[in-house]
Amino acid sequence: MENVTLQHKMKELRNQFPTLNQTVHGRPLVCLDNAATTQKPQRVIDSVTEYYTKWNANIHRGAHFLANASTEKFEATRTALAEMLHANFREEIIFTQGSTDSVNMLSTILENEVEEGDEIWVTEMEHHANFVPWQVLAAKKKAVFRYIPMTPSGEWDLDYAKKELGNKAKIVAFNYVSNALGTINPVQELIALAKSAEAYVVIDGAQAVAHFDINVQALNCDFFLFSAHKMYGPTGLGVLWGKKELLEKFPPYRYGGEMIRKVSVTGTTFNELPFKYEAGTPNIEAVIAFNESISFCKEVERENMHAHEYSLLKTATESLKEIEGAFVYADLPNKVGVLSFNVEGIHSADIGTLLDQQGIAVRTGHHCTQPLWEKLGTTGAVRASFACYNTLEDVELFIEALKKSVNMLR
Repeated sequence: MENVTLQHKMKELRNQFPTLNQTVHGRPLVCLDNAATTQKPQRVIDSVTEYYTKWNANIHRGAHFLANASTEKFEATRTALAEMLHANFREEIIFTQGSTDSVNMLSTILENEVEEGDEIWVTEMEHHANFVPWQVLAAKKKAVFRYIPMTPSGEWDLDYAKKELGNKAKIVAFNYVSNALGTINPVQELIALAKSAEAYVVIDGAQAVAHFDINVQALNCDFFLFSAHKMYGPTGLGVLWGKKELLEKFPPYRYGGEMIRKVSVTGTTFNELPFKYEAGTPNIEAVIAFNESISFCKEVERENMHAHEYSLLKTATESLKEIEGAFVYADLPNKVGVLSFNVEGIHSADIGTLLDQQGIAVRTGHHCTQPLWEKLGTTGAVRASFACYNTLEDVELFIEALKKSVNMLR
């Protein structure tokens, strides 16, 4: 059981999130769709407003006060991210449009590394964004697209990986945490397998960064990516970390703007890192505001966040099991606060609709992981996902509303 002091500390955080202080359909909002996106603390919202009211200017190019102030604040976020990820160099931090954009960037810049007959590996539990780009690249290069199966319990089949992942592997891409199930994967073991095959290792950390600290040096991966909006930050912003020697080696992804060093009619030379991969005017206000999200997570401490969310998960899971016909997927000890379930004979969308009418926000459907649900013999599930600002009262309201919904639908 979570200690009372931590419960109280997390409950106080709720006051920092204005979106939560409202009613939906006449009921207090209970936001349990946090794996899709987290709500934003007031300090992040204020930072966006402050940019447009005080610092609005393009970065890296101006010779005036506003441009210099915006540039300084923008680059301060890059420095904070390098510290957060334990990167060796701040120029290893590349800003993208999100995790999906980061994966597409990598599948493009790594294209020339893949030859016919090479193998590109993912896992069966990947988000489509870390599945389809590699599938398309494999088809384009006549490489072999392979995947590590998922067990019925919601874990990687590492025995299969140990047997099959060999020296033909060129790229191995996988998520740290399953967005659909909440499973915390044994990434260190798979990294070791991929490294022994001399493959490039890509980690989708979108569902991990809000729950625990990330050390890219300890992981020894080649690339690590995530989205700001999964970590109490703005939407439309992604972070891609890559080893400096690799980012310097590979070609640009997009062209124009700051990624140019010199252009002439006879040819173009490209800028140094990190600008080489940051073409055009970026999402400046989002990058600046994201620094507030980083500070927020550092102050609250991800270890506390994860402990609190896991406590809520356990309480919700045990309560849900008491509902006749309810079935929890990936009922494992090594999870973040994600509870995916179905109720026998009832469609997940119907449950989600009735929960919404009672002020409970959850996600239903396949959660962009269709291969995963196909393995589990269904088309999707209801997903309740917890964040640091959720409370035991939220869990109680959720279970109460779920029981009422199930009774109405039977």
